[in-house]
Amino acid sequence: MISPFQVDFAGAGVAVAVRISETSAIRPGLIAVGLHPPRPTVVVVGGAAGLDPATRESLRPLFISGMVPVLERLGGVGVDGGTRAGVMSLFGEARTQVDASFPLVGVVAAGTVHFPETPGPEHGKAELECNHTHFVVVPGADWGAESPWIAQTATILADSASSVTVLLNGGEIAYADVARSVEAGRVVIVVAGTGRTADVIASALSGERVDERASVLAQSGLVHSVRADDPATLASLLESVLGETTTN
Repeated sequence: MISPFQVDFAGAGVAVAVRISETSAIRPGLIAVGLHPPRPTVVVVGGAAGLDPATRESLRPLFISGMVPVLERLGGVGVDGGTRAGVMSLFGEARTQVDASFPLVGVVAAGTVHFPETPGPEHGKAELECNHTHFVVVPGADWGAESPWIAQTATILADSASSVTVLLNGGEIAYADVARSVEAGRVVIVVAGTGRTADVIASALSGERVDERASVLAQSGLVHSVRADDPATLASLLESVLGETTTN
């Protein structure tokens, strides 16, 4: 039985969450917390703890002026890894800063995160990001366990609407995140100039053979790039993709 529960951030907000143990429960779990497909969907993946403070701040306009306004205009939904780190915290902070109303869903592996009601810090576990409106808690005790669940949650949320994945920075897990989006037929926007995996894939899009995984992804025809200093182009591309509908 699916039983939603609240995550109380002690004055910093309250989110609604659901625990699921199998992929067949994703759709009923989302509906149980009030998220009804289809919704235009933006998945954000990339740098978490490995994102240095200077780079993190330089990415803020991409959220404030790029992604968040588009999601708000289209009545969309955001999906990410849900922890208080890197691009996930930027997504939550930007949504709150502009007083947006679209749902922001964090998909987290149960064994990797610390819930606010649990006493004391738990070694090796990350805090949940308090500006998210929803959490989907999935099985797993290792970082990256949530990756396939993020991809499937986005696909189910979008349903007959369109979805897009945005990669900023990122480490090894980012390759899997992008690959799963490509496997799902989802457009991926790589933000060049944000470092690490994003820059490697952007280089592959320019014809450089720097990493075989990046080259395979670049050849999919679904991966595009924008510059980190150009949130307007990011917004335009998002609007173009998300404004399309599919006929599944």
